[in-house]
Amino acid sequence: MNVTRRELFTTTLAALVVARWARVPVTVAAEELKVPDNVPLDKFDFEAKGTDGWTTVDGQWAVEEMAGAPSGKKVLVQRATRNQFNVIVAPPGPYTDVDVSMKFKPISGQEDASGGIVFRFNDGKYYVVRANALEGNFRLYSYDRGRRQLATASVKAPALGQWHTIRVVAVGDHMQAWLDGKLYLDHRDARFTSGRVGLWTKADSITAFDDVTIRGVTGGG
Repeated sequence: MNVTRRELFTTTLAALVVARWARVPVTVAAEELKVPDNVPLDKFDFEAKGTDGWTTVDGQWAVEEMAGAPSGKKVLVQRATRNQFNVIVAPPGPYTDVDVSMKFKPISGQEDASGGIVFRFNDGKYYVVRANALEGNFRLYSYDRGRRQLATASVKAPALGQWHTIRVVAVGDHMQAWLDGKLYLDHRDARFTSGRVGLWTKADSITAFDDVTIRGVTGGG
């Protein structure tokens, strides 16, 4: 088969282009969302004030002493096992943009063994980011008289009896969430624009929480 110089040049050029683009990563790391540096900071380690000012929406929440607590000796534990969801809301806020982190230890649960961060809680409606020791996923939901899954990622299930960290940042309609320091969720949703921050479990989860840190832009209803 005879091949002209022009055909050979075209074929070689095409192969070089394909080879070059094959080395370009398919995905690019998302830029981390940030709230302004000068926003108020609130920390809750449950040592001195306990749950003063917190609002229990559902569940059996109490401060307990626990060996191996991330800071101090006391943690917040949710022990109700018959509710669909258990929620407690922190005093400050409401916030529009917010950066929240907390540590949680799933203690037990046969149906569910989870912990999560509630944000933009307003009149019973909210977002929640949660991890579950019985499932290898990390998920973002909205709740408005029912739960709707918005985003999910495959993860190594957080181990029972160990402390783990969840962090969520919401700026406008853009939300990002981390589990144990790794960014897994990057999603946009505009249904809720402001509200308070809280903690969450599901079903028969018995879960401990500590070191809740909230930085946010106050505003909204």
